[in-house]
Amino acid sequence: MAQIAIYLVSFVVILSIVVFVHEFGHYWVARRNGVRIETFSIGFGPELFGGNDRHGTRWKFSAVPLGGYVKMLGDADAASATVDQGAARSPDSFPAKSVGQRMAIVVAGPASNFLFSIAVLAVLFTFAGRPFTPAVVGEVVGNSPAAAAGLRGGDRIEAVDGVATDSFEALQAEVRDRAGEPLTFTVLRDGRTLDVPITPRMETITDRFGNAHEVGLIGIRPGGMEMTEFRRSNPLSAVGEAVAETWRMVAGTLRALGEMVVGTRGTEELGGPLRIAQMSGQIVQDGFLPAVWFTAVLSINLGLINLFPIPMLDGGHLMFYTIEAARGRPLNERSQEIAFRVGLAMVLSLMVFATWNDLQSGVIKFFAGLLS
Repeated sequence: MAQIAIYLVSFVVILSIVVFVHEFGHYWVARRNGVRIETFSIGFGPELFGGNDRHGTRWKFSAVPLGGYVKMLGDADAASATVDQGAARSPDSFPAKSVGQRMAIVVAGPASNFLFSIAVLAVLFTFAGRPFTPAVVGEVVGNSPAAAAGLRGGDRIEAVDGVATDSFEALQAEVRDRAGEPLTFTVLRDGRTLDVPITPRMETITDRFGNAHEVGLIGIRPGGMEMTEFRRSNPLSAVGEAVAETWRMVAGTLRALGEMVVGTRGTEELGGPLRIAQMSGQIVQDGFLPAVWFTAVLSINLGLINLFPIPMLDGGHLMFYTIEAARGRPLNERSQEIAFRVGLAMVLSLMVFATWNDLQSGVIKFFAGLLS
């Protein structure tokens, strides 16, 4: 039971942090645009505890810790899906603001998640450093693309398709999402530079949480863990590296989702609350720094998902406001109501599918094992 408590508390704390960051972005920009905020909630459902500030906003924690919301004057519900026509007449209401102001308020949530992650990663890169393993081949796996191309132990890989790879970590990042794509590896061998064509092969690997991932591999291993060191960055370069790392995660996620849509990648990698809870608990037990890193990654994913143009999500609201700006008037209430119902069905379907993936991947067996 103590283990279960650790996992649940870790999940609630980490998720609450990224949700607070997201909702505070909405709140802060809304306040700067003169919108009255009625409620700021972490979680949904019945209130557990809370209090009012001097502006009349109710800050509270609610019973279902799977998200949160900021309810502004003029919203008839927490999702801002319908308008309270009476309150909307007030100049302090959200619907009374210009379309540009409403777009800024909506985009502020995902933007806050990205900025938060960049700041966290920059601090980590400055004070903790990043793992660095020289891009030197320690071992070539038999019957692999690297073996077929003639790579040898001791070869130093300096670039992939002209992109410098000074570390094994950078090499993995260049290769993992490019299975089946012919690449040119610039290799330094015995003082000579060679251009070696290699096509990464799609392989299924299992991570420490038992989740299967399809990634591109060429079949090489580094020289050993004793070669790995942690390199710290100065604060200025750390910010640039954090931006690049955030973009790499976003691009990788979008690429993976695109491959799932066209059917070239399995959907078993999609996880829901159960898998996040499992990962949260295990990573927290690894220490403070891994937990901070995981929080930043989760924040990036929350920001990205909310930008998808699906009604009920921030991206759906942005889509409506873009149409309103182009037409000079909003869509009629009936059209918006239908769109939000479709969006709600899509979000709920995705949650059910992700939860089913969690059950299929053995998350329930994992938690049951903690009790045995």
